[in-house]
Amino acid sequence: MRYIDSLRDGDRITAVYLCKQKSTAMTKTGKEYENVILQDKTGSLDGKIWDPGSFGINEFEAMDYVEVTGRLSTFNGTLQLSIERARKCEEGEYDPKDYLPVSSRDINEMCEELMAYIKAFQNPYIKKLAESFFVEDAEFIRKFKSGSAAKSIHHGFVGGLLEHTLSVAKLCSTLADFYPILNKDLLVLSALLHDIGKTKELSAFPLNDYTDEGQLLGHIVMGVEMVDEKLRNIPDFPVKLASEIKHCIVAHHGEFEFGSPKKPALIEALVLSMADNLDAKIEQVTEIFNGSDSDDWLGYNRLLESNIRKSSK
Repeated sequence: MRYIDSLRDGDRITAVYLCKQKSTAMTKTGKEYENVILQDKTGSLDGKIWDPGSFGINEFEAMDYVEVTGRLSTFNGTLQLSIERARKCEEGEYDPKDYLPVSSRDINEMCEELMAYIKAFQNPYIKKLAESFFVEDAEFIRKFKSGSAAKSIHHGFVGGLLEHTLSVAKLCSTLADFYPILNKDLLVLSALLHDIGKTKELSAFPLNDYTDEGQLLGHIVMGVEMVDEKLRNIPDFPVKLASEIKHCIVAHHGEFEFGSPKKPALIEALVLSMADNLDAKIEQVTEIFNGSDSDDWLGYNRLLESNIRKSSK
């Protein structure tokens, strides 16, 4: 088994991967080719079938396990596989556990760290709201622990939602200790809840794709709906506090252009949006660096809008 994170520019491989996506496109000269996203538990790999009708390219679809043969090269700082041969594999030729990307951190340990933040809340209403999700709702906990934080941009792996949420909560907790102006309970709770809608926006692995509800509403709207549902079962929950919590969720993307329905009006919402963006950006760069052993410039990255490289050792 050649795991994706071990592949390097110039390697020639024959290996089995999960075909996450498959689509047809056209070159500038009008020639048809196929885009393929291959996946194993260590990451994903962009593949191209430049001659779909050639001998050795057998029929397969998205979510099939496929044996591919080809050569790796680097394009815009990202590894790309030029696929020369491909065939759909039968059951018994692969172990599904090898193909689900999983957090490098222990999921149970992360859950314990998250619970420590909940136990530390001073406001009883905030603690009760957090417990209604992370202690009392078994179905939510199952989805939250196993879900990803994104389809592909960052933390797109089993446990990714938990890892990202915990990282944002840590950043917010640290900032609240440093800046007394911040309401720590409100800020940390908002960090824990900001992406809960992703348990409904994204389907379970191995698909990890947008659900119909996710496409129509998005995780921000669904997250606020989920909070509203819990609030209805907490007697005498302060109306003003409820609005502040929901505002932090609504504004956590920071800017209208990033899909935020509201811009931050509370300092806690502003800090949350910055912490969320910081953790996402660092994870994006980490995943790019992990996919390359080059110390040179890695090419222009569309999401970061910059040509990037690793810093000197």
